[in-house]
Amino acid sequence: MRKVFLLALLVSPVALAQSVSVETNSLMRLPSSTSVLQLERLEVADYGTLLIPSTISQVTVDELHLGRDARIAIVPGNTALQMQVRQAQLEHGSQITSRGAPGTHEKPAKAGRDLILRINDLSAEELSVDARGGAGAQGYAGLDGANGEDPGCTWGSAGRGANGDNGGDGLPGASGASVRLELPQDFPGDKIKVWVDGGAGGLAGIAGKPGKGGQSKGCLVYRADGGDKGRAGLEGQPGPAGPAGSVTIQRL
Repeated sequence: MRKVFLLALLVSPVALAQSVSVETNSLMRLPSSTSVLQLERLEVADYGTLLIPSTISQVTVDELHLGRDARIAIVPGNTALQMQVRQAQLEHGSQITSRGAPGTHEKPAKAGRDLILRINDLSAEELSVDARGGAGAQGYAGLDGANGEDPGCTWGSAGRGANGDNGGDGLPGASGASVRLELPQDFPGDKIKVWVDGGAGGLAGIAGKPGKGGQSKGCLVYRADGGDKGRAGLEGQPGPAGPAGSVTIQRL
């Protein structure tokens, strides 16, 4: 079968192709220069992954085949993705993921991308959709306290160690996506698996360690005692989990 691969050179807002194929154990990313994609056939071979960027808002496929443990991975975005499939065959372990992205200290966690999936004719052991929110970042670790100053033989006493800083609070997880499935009336409900949980909150930042006191020192005239160590900081609070998304199933 002749394969037409979508290249980044496409500039039309609507891209047309006869076929897009992802080879076994490989990854393909669709071009981000188009917003609407129309395909006669889309095939993702065993253990392959097709990545749909956030700029694409609508995908229409006449024939969809996902191999064993194959993935369609949808990049997080602010607008919902509408995916319409006339006929789909999904092998064991295949999945459509629309998960959010984990957060960092610079960027908050991203929510799962909203998805509207319509399949007119579906053959599958299971339809699996993962649209959970991204996890929040862990709180900053508290700084360790500085060590106290050692005493001299002719002056002063040992310094007390500084206190450790408190750990930062974990950052919040992002919300799960809103997923709407439009499926054939005869496809069993117990074969539909959808996850829209909110992302886990970030772990608490660890407490800073206390600084050590200055070391004791023996001298000819006297002996200087060691200084007390500082206090350990307090561990931060875990971040809150993101809110769950929603699932709507409509029968065709």
